[in-house]
Amino acid sequence: MIVVTGATGTIGRALIEELGGAARAVVRRAEQGEELGCDYVVGDLERPESIPLGPGDRLFLNSGPWPGFVRAHQAVIDHAAAAGVAQVVTVSVRGVTLTSLLGFGMHGQVDEHLKASGVPWSILAPVGFMQNLAGDVDEEGRIFGSYGRGRVGYIDARDIAAVAAVLLTRPVGADATYELTGPVAPTHDEVAAELTRTLGRTVRYVDLPVEEAATHLEKRGMPAPAARDLARLMSQIGDGRWASTTTTVADILGRQPRSLREFLG
Repeated sequence: MIVVTGATGTIGRALIEELGGAARAVVRRAEQGEELGCDYVVGDLERPESIPLGPGDRLFLNSGPWPGFVRAHQAVIDHAAAAGVAQVVTVSVRGVTLTSLLGFGMHGQVDEHLKASGVPWSILAPVGFMQNLAGDVDEEGRIFGSYGRGRVGYIDARDIAAVAAVLLTRPVGADATYELTGPVAPTHDEVAAELTRTLGRTVRYVDLPVEEAATHLEKRGMPAPAARDLARLMSQIGDGRWASTTTTVADILGRQPRSLREFLG
């Protein structure tokens, strides 16, 4: 059995579709499971015993970050190890470490715990999602950031799900981290140009110093510490660490990942 946590999220929904519904989704409410149209169980990552796992099962472990993210994910990994699962596939972030900013550092801690668990593992390490780009455009057609001219190989989350589906259905291979990107890495000025073409209105990227970006994020309702860290994180990404692209998606799927233009239509 393939057990999918985070089944109602962007990647989880796409994964259920890739698997043709042949999975057991873990949802917080029964109506969510009914909506997914596949086998489901009501459970919660903060209650590992509610995740139905047995010998030979394969677990897709994913969720958005929250304060208890690390503790809950580590406990689910321990539960999976005790149950004798055949594999855990989890979603992390490209290049994270234990001390990375914001939720990136949380992913780093979970990754290290998984690697030490004794369970066969595959870590998906994508960069930013194309799905988030249009939502960053404000009412005046502006995208704010501190990326400078840094390039980012944004990826369609559906391609992440497609990779996960392959890893969860083929024979379990060697433990590995899979760095996932789109086919090219545009600057944010180039992202704005693609959004302009698609949305039919002018979109422009406004680059800000870290301090000004943090202030802007605070004004939009983000708590000050998180705003400072996010601005610093954008600046770090702008140094080129997400500028290179990989062939991993093509190697696994036998096709190129979707381009930003293909994603936007």
